[in-house]
Amino acid sequence: MTRPSLKRIGSEVLPVETRALARTLLGCVLVRETNEGLVAGRIVETEAYLPNDPACHAYRGRSRRNATLFGPPHRAYVYQIYGTSFCFNVSSEIDGEGAGVLIRALEPIEGLDLMRRRRAARGVRDLCRGPGRLCRALAIDRSCDGIDLFVHPALWLADGARKRVRAQRSPRIGVTRATERRLRYYEAGSPFVSGPARLNPP
Repeated sequence: MTRPSLKRIGSEVLPVETRALARTLLGCVLVRETNEGLVAGRIVETEAYLPNDPACHAYRGRSRRNATLFGPPHRAYVYQIYGTSFCFNVSSEIDGEGAGVLIRALEPIEGLDLMRRRRAARGVRDLCRGPGRLCRALAIDRSCDGIDLFVHPALWLADGARKRVRAQRSPRIGVTRATERRLRYYEAGSPFVSGPARLNPP
């Protein structure tokens, strides 16, 4: 059952523009409900992938795999990497314009025991520190692709635990194209942010 402290975000809260959305999502809460229970975490790190961006999955045009990026904004776009892990993104531009925001890290706030079982991990810091880890902790896979985050009962965004966020930017992590772009956004001082320390000045 949904916790009363987690209030679903309305469509008026999130902007329709990739950079603005990447910044606004910091401090929001990603909520996942399954028959195992509810888990949730504050978003502390994102990356923007812009229209006509060589590093974006939409760069070469629409396909069956990336169709969600070209759909309405604020839908879940989930893809698999390395054959074992998944990455969760949010579509970010008007319908027909391919772009998205990758959610890179969460601060766990609900369902920590369930996250630990799914991740076979004991410590809290590393449960959702990285896109593959957070998807495993929240049981997010390709079946979540295309979900409307404003209405879906099992995967949605909340603002119940939001607080003032001091945001920083850095180059994106793990890309081989457009590597110089400072399109990674993170909460300064958060121990739950991923990546090397040199990219995370306080």
